[in-house]
Amino acid sequence: MVELRNVTKKFGNFHAIRGVDLNVRAGEFLTLLGPSGCGKTTLLRMISGFDAPTEGSVWLGGEDVTHLPPYRRNVNQVFQSYALFPHLTVEENIGFGLRMQKLPRLEIAGRVQSAIALVSLQGLEARKPGQLSGGQRQRVALARALICQPKVLLLDEPLSALDAKLRHQMQGELKRLQKMLGITFVFVTHDQEEALTMSDRIAVVNQGRIEQLGDSAAIYHAPQTAFVANFIGRANILEANAVGVEGGFIRLRIASGVEVLVPNPNPSPTTSRLVVSIRPEKIHLQSQRPTQENVFEAVVEEELFKGPTHQLEIKTASGLSLSVMAASQSIMQTAFHKGDRVWCAVHPNDIVILRAD
Repeated sequence: MVELRNVTKKFGNFHAIRGVDLNVRAGEFLTLLGPSGCGKTTLLRMISGFDAPTEGSVWLGGEDVTHLPPYRRNVNQVFQSYALFPHLTVEENIGFGLRMQKLPRLEIAGRVQSAIALVSLQGLEARKPGQLSGGQRQRVALARALICQPKVLLLDEPLSALDAKLRHQMQGELKRLQKMLGITFVFVTHDQEEALTMSDRIAVVNQGRIEQLGDSAAIYHAPQTAFVANFIGRANILEANAVGVEGGFIRLRIASGVEVLVPNPNPSPTTSRLVVSIRPEKIHLQSQRPTQENVFEAVVEEELFKGPTHQLEIKTASGLSLSVMAASQSIMQTAFHKGDRVWCAVHPNDIVILRAD
């Protein structure tokens, strides 16, 4: 449905986007995820036609639209600020695009009422944006974009102005609407949890390039670079030396006295110096030495209670520091505390060898 072919965007001497190739499938919810200034909004603006690529081409539904203005592309965009007309009512805001198309009045009225029902705004038709809550204004912006039946809906951080509870509610609503309507959504956010929750696939953007593209599970459990591992959740990024091969596994030394087995990837690494990622929740702590591979001893240096989880900072005798995330124990159970000596166990599949950044 959307294809970017070797797209580059320069602003003077600054490269905002560097040779990006991207395919968005029909009916897909694809999220562009990355930190502020990485280029994700610029990618969105080139799809919509508000910005033209310096090099490369933009295709929509198999048609080259690189040089077409926004109004000739069958896409709509929902902005971070919602961009509602303050002097128009909810009903008038939603129907604005249809009036610009000069559709018959009865058809406009019918489609507006259907759109209002779709986003659950019944009873608010006569209100103006200043009389609405943030969530209600967001629904008006969505209805206005959806009523024109675009092939692609572009959403530029549309939930960032909402409080946490309303944001979670709107995430569910957006996903429900996308599945029900079958419209292709391209969604921009810097919120990792939001991307993991809502997306069919995620494109992680960094410094104008797509670092990794995949579904939520692949992005989280199998990051390809240190940037992706660190940006999506938390990760222990460690330098390691390969000291041997044992069957289908590589033995890595990550610190003096700490060696672990990891699956030997295909193709095998061409250097003995590697970088690996271990998620904090994948390090399991026990008071007695477990009988399994990848076990080492450490001391709890810091502890932080975070409600459903307990964050611990541990250190081995050789000085290796690691973050550990464990489910909080009930008040009647024993948890690990600062100064405790613990045994750490990591499954081989939970240690990911990263590609060099």
